[in-house]
Amino acid sequence: MLWDKLCWLLALLALSSGGLPTSNEPLSAPRIFLSFKELKSTGTAHHFSFLLNSTDYRILRMDEDHDRMYVGSKDYILSLDLNDINKDPLIIHWPVASQRKTECVHSGKDTNGECGNFIRLIEPWNRTHLYVCGTGAYNPICTYVDRGRRSQGFHYLHASQSGGRTSRAADHSATESLEAKEYIFRLEPGKVDSGKGKCPFDPKLNSVSALINGELYAGVYIDFMGTDSAIFRTLGQKTAMRTDQYNSRWLNDPTFVHAHLIPDSAEKNDDKLYFFFREKASEMGQSPMTQSRIGRICLNDDGGHCCLVNKWSTFLKARLICSVPGADGIETHFDELRDVYIQPTQDTKNPVIYGVFSVSGAVFKGSAVCVYSMADIRMVFNGPFAHKEGPNYQWVAYTGKIPYPRPGTCPGGTFTPNMKSTKDYPDEVINFMRNHPTMYNVVYPVHKRPLVVRTNVDYEFTTIAVDQVTAADGSYEVLFLGTDRGTVQKVIVLPRDDLQTEELVLEEVEVFKVPTPITTMKISSKRQQLYVGSVLGVTHLALHRCDVYGEACADCCLARDPYCAWDGKSCSRYSNSQKRRSRRQDVKYGNPIRQCRGYNSNSNKNTLETVQYGVEGSTTFLECQARSPHMSLKWHLQKENSDRRKEIRSEGRVLKTEHGLLIRSLQPSDGGIYQCTSTEKNFKHTLVKLQLVVLSSRTVNNVLVETGSPALPPLQSSPWTPNAGQYKDLLTILSQPEMGLINQYCQDYWQLGEGGLGDGKAKSLKELKEQKKPRNRRHHDEETTPAET
Repeated sequence: MLWDKLCWLLALLALSSGGLPTSNEPLSAPRIFLSFKELKSTGTAHHFSFLLNSTDYRILRMDEDHDRMYVGSKDYILSLDLNDINKDPLIIHWPVASQRKTECVHSGKDTNGECGNFIRLIEPWNRTHLYVCGTGAYNPICTYVDRGRRSQGFHYLHASQSGGRTSRAADHSATESLEAKEYIFRLEPGKVDSGKGKCPFDPKLNSVSALINGELYAGVYIDFMGTDSAIFRTLGQKTAMRTDQYNSRWLNDPTFVHAHLIPDSAEKNDDKLYFFFREKASEMGQSPMTQSRIGRICLNDDGGHCCLVNKWSTFLKARLICSVPGADGIETHFDELRDVYIQPTQDTKNPVIYGVFSVSGAVFKGSAVCVYSMADIRMVFNGPFAHKEGPNYQWVAYTGKIPYPRPGTCPGGTFTPNMKSTKDYPDEVINFMRNHPTMYNVVYPVHKRPLVVRTNVDYEFTTIAVDQVTAADGSYEVLFLGTDRGTVQKVIVLPRDDLQTEELVLEEVEVFKVPTPITTMKISSKRQQLYVGSVLGVTHLALHRCDVYGEACADCCLARDPYCAWDGKSCSRYSNSQKRRSRRQDVKYGNPIRQCRGYNSNSNKNTLETVQYGVEGSTTFLECQARSPHMSLKWHLQKENSDRRKEIRSEGRVLKTEHGLLIRSLQPSDGGIYQCTSTEKNFKHTLVKLQLVVLSSRTVNNVLVETGSPALPPLQSSPWTPNAGQYKDLLTILSQPEMGLINQYCQDYWQLGEGGLGDGKAKSLKELKEQKKPRNRRHHDEETTPAET
């Protein structure tokens, strides 16, 4: 029969599967993994669902004061509600003129991938306007967007290069029309100007920007061929500035990653803008390699008087190191800086800097997260300058006389109160700066090692966002790490003795339906939301999903998620306002024995969950799955009329699989009470307790003959082996979420009812599905006791 054969196929697949996870599983394995479908079913994530026929979505600006998030994509500017990105989105369509697109194609560029207007810059100009730039089909353009209020509404309208209007979505309901009257989101007509020095020509080249006091600072490539890179200052009243052109000592084929203003002191004239990038570097006789950099400039830099006219005269850079020391003294370097997150502290002068790095080259795939302090960074910039000397022009520390004021010092600041402009600096200072932009010492991470490391995995980290969370036992930094396969990992790192750390991957979720690298992430602690962008679109998801850890206090405690605590009834969002008597949380140690005392008992702990039947000589499968890769599972068998329990191991006819226990060629001696328990952090948790009854084939045949059903086929001496096509079909079937349900169907196929063997008929799949729901819920009320030591 069909189901009889399918049950045999299930048994055969189990033979080829691996063993259960053990406590030796790598720490990088997430406690909870949610597929895109599972994440969506939790109701904690929402994907931007308006079909715009666009691509390359980048979250470019968060405006939490106005509850808006500004997103750029190909030919579109979006203003989305931070609370619900699908609620009344404001959309501007800003394509290039058809003539410009034709010229772009004739120049040899691809009309589908490159000859569009890719939005790469959105900066707040004032309270009512944004400054926006796009690639303009290899002819960068900028304009202003009015984001104020209006008295009459516009729906979705087209906008050209010269200006245009926008709408509040594609749904033209009367209600939305009334709401749309409250806002303006449209291009200012006739305000288009050149984007050169502000936005790249090529959409594949990264750029960074910061609009400060009406001045736009940008790290960007400024030519059609993508060979002239620079840090620019445009707009405003100050002199337009840039880095020295085609000077590889200053910038050498850089990839810009981030820009951020960090004050040095209470004196505003000391303020510096920091740029994070990676570039090529080479020593004499060596091939170029990638190095990660942190550079800085003074905001009030006006260039030199005779030398470096309209060029930065305070530009300095240093190397960022993110490496793992080896036992042989050789370090494994993560050279390529991919993303930076600046975590503010109470001291605005000393934020914490998180950097995501990957490995350059193809020797192995890996990535790491390193953390830097501003004290270490300033120490390097106050240290020796790098200088090339000797027959091989090797880099050494400059030991000559340092001119005054010290190169890199801002005019009118703490150390130069009488110098109001860099044009007042002596020529020797300016000449020294031109030839010595690099610091000799390097910036090491805190404790001189990465906070998080991933090697020998099939993915790399691409982005990072950090949230500071207050828990019952302290404050924790929660890292959200985007990957190139479209997932987000939630990670905390706990300090241990002797400067060691313990990394916990709390969860990993698939954010997009199709695996695609995550390009940008922004976090809102205020709304407890994470916003994620990729080529495919934008998603926002909650920072926590406490209920997915389980319905028992022990599950919640073992998860060690600082967002979550046991409130006496369920695993829910931790709050300081909760009563201490019922609140249970232990992020530091995750000890459910101590934390969940009083919640672990079960009055029915000796009650069997189910009775399962098997036929002598056939194969049966007892289902039990670990809830976490950090759990180790054990099976025990207690024979009838015996008080002893014997641990079951994989040997002979018995095989442990990822989904449970497979017993081949059943024998009467296999009958008894089976118990599946998990152990984590010395805590034992009963997951499954069942009785297996082995029926003799003669008894079953007699019942089948009496009911008029065909008798069982004679037992085969060896298991049936499917051909390649059958095995492929089997893999397809078993990859579905209903696999466990099919297992249960096979188990219940021979189950005896009150009126005999199920009245000669198997239960319907629908009936079994309804029966399975309460059985899963009962898993959370099983026996929970300390492990035996």
